[in-house]
Amino acid sequence: MIVKSHEADRYVSNPPKGLMIALVYGPDAGLVQERAEKLLKSVVPDLTDPFNVSDLNEATVLEDPARLADEAAAISMMGGRRVVRLRGAGNDLADIVESLLDDPKGDALVVIEAGDLAKTGALRKLFDDHKKAAAIQCYPDSVRDLGDVVRDALRAEGISIQPDALEDAVSRLGSDRGVTRREIEKLVLYMHGRKQVALEDVRAIMGDEAEARSESACDAAGSGDLASLDRELERLWASDTQPAQVLRSAMGHFQKLLQARESAARGESIDMVMKRLRPPVHFSRATSFRNQAQRWNSDKLGEALDMLLEAEVLSRTTAVPAEAVTGRALMNIAAMAKGRM
Repeated sequence: MIVKSHEADRYVSNPPKGLMIALVYGPDAGLVQERAEKLLKSVVPDLTDPFNVSDLNEATVLEDPARLADEAAAISMMGGRRVVRLRGAGNDLADIVESLLDDPKGDALVVIEAGDLAKTGALRKLFDDHKKAAAIQCYPDSVRDLGDVVRDALRAEGISIQPDALEDAVSRLGSDRGVTRREIEKLVLYMHGRKQVALEDVRAIMGDEAEARSESACDAAGSGDLASLDRELERLWASDTQPAQVLRSAMGHFQKLLQARESAARGESIDMVMKRLRPPVHFSRATSFRNQAQRWNSDKLGEALDMLLEAEVLSRTTAVPAEAVTGRALMNIAAMAKGRM
């Protein structure tokens, strides 16, 4: 059977008793690991238990094709049901997994972790019609999913979070569940002894001042605000922010603007595009981003990206100070936005 991504958390928290083999797969590696471990712990709470846990990888199984079935059939020396964990699986394992699906060995729960498999891929297709096997999708969290993850994780620690703080936290998180969990753990440690997360708490522990300054510089350049751009660049250099970081931020920003313009040309609203971007545009920057997307066209955005790429090359290959190269590129882009070029 196939377990859709939106059903997966509920499924792995309470898997059916008859489940023998599960394929946990998708582009979000952190989420794959988290869901695989929930499944495994439903049988063996301690995944370091050497008697009840067998931890394999693809190379080991390809070198010894009988190993997977042998481990699945093995009886625990200490009693109880065992688990077999197979990490880093790909389509090369399809024949071996198919043999186990056709003739299951023992009663161990076998959990296979894989990356982003195509629906028609050899390994993924095996799980379509097996009643005691499941393929569990792990796709990046939506904004709503992230909000639930943050809220639930904090609630488990006896901590609540104010609505504006939750919105800000979600806007700072990306599409990898593992990274999200680490950021939440940092926030929980920071909140020691306090019971409600406020906006300033999120910004203190999850914020990056250099990143925020870079974003402000990008918004100023994209809006044609030369005075603000000059001020933000001065602050960036005073805080010893690396020009390479500013250029990477700028390239990401103008790529998002280009994506928004191209989606708008296909009839989508810019607001919907902003919500779909990963990470999404921070709510405090939404109005500025929307105005920039309306100001620029795709051709001019392509020119801006070319300028930034050229600046990156110059900063690495010439003796010209990187701050000067970066500043000139952003100033030229701001002039384009203002209609001076």
